[in-house]
Amino acid sequence: MSPLDFQEFQEKLSTHLRPWHRSFQFWVRATNIYTGYKAFQLRVSFVKDVKRQELMWERQHELAADKIYDLCYDLGGFFLKIAQIVGKPDLAPAAWVRKLVTLCDQAPATAPEIVRVMIEKELGRSVDELFERFDDIPLGSASIAQVHRARLRGDKQDIVVKVQHPGIQDIMMTDIRNLQAFALYMQKTDIKFDLFSVTKEMETQIGYEFDFNREADAMQKIKAFLHRNNKRTPVFVPRVLPDLVTRRVLVMEYIDGIPILKLGDEMARRGIDPKGKLATAAKQNILESLTLVYGQMILKSGFFHADPHPGNILICKGSQVALLDYGQVKDLPENLRLGYANLVLALADNDQIKASDSFRELGIGTLTMCEDEQKELFKLAQTMFDTKLPPGVTMLQPFAEGSSIKKIGVKAFPEELFSVLRTVHLLRGLSVGMGLNYSCAEQWRPIAEEALYLAGRLNGKDLKSRTIRRGLIKRTIGRLVGFQ
Repeated sequence: MSPLDFQEFQEKLSTHLRPWHRSFQFWVRATNIYTGYKAFQLRVSFVKDVKRQELMWERQHELAADKIYDLCYDLGGFFLKIAQIVGKPDLAPAAWVRKLVTLCDQAPATAPEIVRVMIEKELGRSVDELFERFDDIPLGSASIAQVHRARLRGDKQDIVVKVQHPGIQDIMMTDIRNLQAFALYMQKTDIKFDLFSVTKEMETQIGYEFDFNREADAMQKIKAFLHRNNKRTPVFVPRVLPDLVTRRVLVMEYIDGIPILKLGDEMARRGIDPKGKLATAAKQNILESLTLVYGQMILKSGFFHADPHPGNILICKGSQVALLDYGQVKDLPENLRLGYANLVLALADNDQIKASDSFRELGIGTLTMCEDEQKELFKLAQTMFDTKLPPGVTMLQPFAEGSSIKKIGVKAFPEELFSVLRTVHLLRGLSVGMGLNYSCAEQWRPIAEEALYLAGRLNGKDLKSRTIRRGLIKRTIGRLVGFQ
């Protein structure tokens, strides 16, 4: 065997063994983290002093956070997505959040020479031919791709070039199959929630992210929808350069802004009190903008941006918001869109009976594990689908002892609702991080009413929002007499 043949044999063997090696690494590390917590639960149960228990839990979370961070960073791939989902202040222990939040846009980058080869292969021209300037150091690197700032030849505006990491699809599919097996075990032992369906939906959604042609189409569709529904678009969507899009390379306009995670640091640099009136007004504007566009996308269109982690949000001049990365979008079926609109109204009205009916309409199956089922079911609905925190609560721990999910088990959860769940948890995480507490259900009420009215599921007299009532009735009359 020649040296060249031997090198090719080694590469093929490495490619064949890589999934097995990754699986081994995952299970060794995940088992270590899980058994560490189980052993700690037994140990802390013998401690009677509450303050000492809290200190012990904090230390345990810090130890686990280091291990989870190392797992996600070392393996990369799909586990970076897990870090994005879990690393929010309303969902995970503070020690986890402090560690995992740094992985939003700081994943290991692909080498510049490989990036240049990928661009040349996909676009048919070299980087030097295409660009007057191309920054080899990426603006950010995430689980599937990294982005570079550049400028086309003969142009005066900067653009962004998104380039897919080579071989990443096979890696991530291996990761998610391992996670699905782990989710099955967890839902049968510790967490009474249909985690497997959630991971199946994640598999479907992430499968779409490997086609940048699809992402470009989604960006253009959402951009057009938001312009149609708002006199002044509250959220910027980057403009695509359609002649420079392939399955693995996407070129779009550059938007100048501050990552939302660095907003506090930027305020401090400018001498703005983060708790003052100016800062509070800016934060409220940011949350209102994001809440409005997500309500419109989910409830009016059903087609929405479905990867809402902080790394995808920029804050521009005047507290304007830019929403990036449309690799994951969701096209919600009509029955789920309208069913969710009903649930929004139930949450906004504090209607326990209607919330219970909406759960059944959406296909969310629950297990009765307490006496006051309806009350706990409503609390569960609030935990899952509203951003407002209960009085006196500064952080929500959905899987903590005494939580509604421990009392009302979720045996069946529609896969396609997971993207909605992620969106709500993003908004709640942002509000907690900004020190604000508000209800997205209350803000979405007019949009939900409009969606149900246009679908014939609400009468004009049932509309509680007067503005919506007047606008809808006017438009309806206009269509009937032929003016609109």
